[in-house]
Amino acid sequence: MLKDSSTQNEKPVIKCESVFKIFGNNAKKILENSNGQVSAKDFQEAGCIVGVNNATFEIHKGEMLVVMGLSGSGKSTLLRCISRLTDPTAGKIFIDGEDLLQMNSKQLIELRRNKMGMVFQSFALLPHKTVLENIAFPLIIKGTTTEDSIGKAMEMVELVGLKGRENYFPRELSGGQQQRVGIARSLAVEPDIWFLDEPFSALDPLIRKEMQDEFLRLQDSLHKTIMFVTHDFDEALRLADRIAIMKDGIIEQLDTPDNIVLNPATEYVKKFTEDVPREKVLKIESIMDKYDEASTAAKSISKDAIIETVAESILESKENLLVVDANLNNKPVGILKPSKVIKVLFGK
Repeated sequence: MLKDSSTQNEKPVIKCESVFKIFGNNAKKILENSNGQVSAKDFQEAGCIVGVNNATFEIHKGEMLVVMGLSGSGKSTLLRCISRLTDPTAGKIFIDGEDLLQMNSKQLIELRRNKMGMVFQSFALLPHKTVLENIAFPLIIKGTTTEDSIGKAMEMVELVGLKGRENYFPRELSGGQQQRVGIARSLAVEPDIWFLDEPFSALDPLIRKEMQDEFLRLQDSLHKTIMFVTHDFDEALRLADRIAIMKDGIIEQLDTPDNIVLNPATEYVKKFTEDVPREKVLKIESIMDKYDEASTAAKSISKDAIIETVAESILESKENLLVVDANLNNKPVGILKPSKVIKVLFGK
């Protein structure tokens, strides 16, 4: 996850400028005549469907952007445009400063082979290859030796809980197990950029949490750039540096999880997030008291900790805690009183 706001000053890994995707005959001509003012209803009456409507944003190195929305909101279409599995109707997309839409087929293949990992709702497994062979396949295509590819694939098999099924064929696996193979195959390549379209949707809760944990661990150590589509708001809150909420192809708001919940930009976002408990998004720094040298506390806690994840230990201690900033060598920045946590949790 992003740890330092200075990363925002770096060149973005992904940059979109006024990206549109309109499905239907003469979509491009109709879009040109609209002067960029796209109404989903008007385009529908003209026989077109608006998939993405004027998307402009950047994603920086090491950031996880989670895209949310109801079915048909355009979130998967946006992801497919940025991976160029679907060509946009208009706009510009840059990957590490390179114009994605100007790349030829050979350049796209090299980009996907060396920089991108993809996991979509359709598993796209090779039916004639075993679990192990499916996971090792992209490594072998990259030129990794068979021995090293199989070794890495076995590590991924264990990670996603399929040990003992490495020699099964896809037809012998459940839907959830097939999805785990797709996830493992993507992880094995260790790409710079991951595109993930609801990759955990078919997993049972325990495996789902383990995979979320693994992504968080990889973010902390490898600083990958991830674009992640999900319908699960709890999952978004747990994983995201920023969340984009879409409706009718429009990004209604793109912001940090806490700002999305606490400061919704539109009525739609407000309704979308109104049932989210604040303790799931608020960080300790949002409720801490000002630090002064006379402050005393026996234990410390990170200012970036989410209240929900540390509430139990705080309440058990019954003492004030010293709030520290890990980015500043654990410099004291505040004092946390258990009473503040009680107020957030119980409104008292």
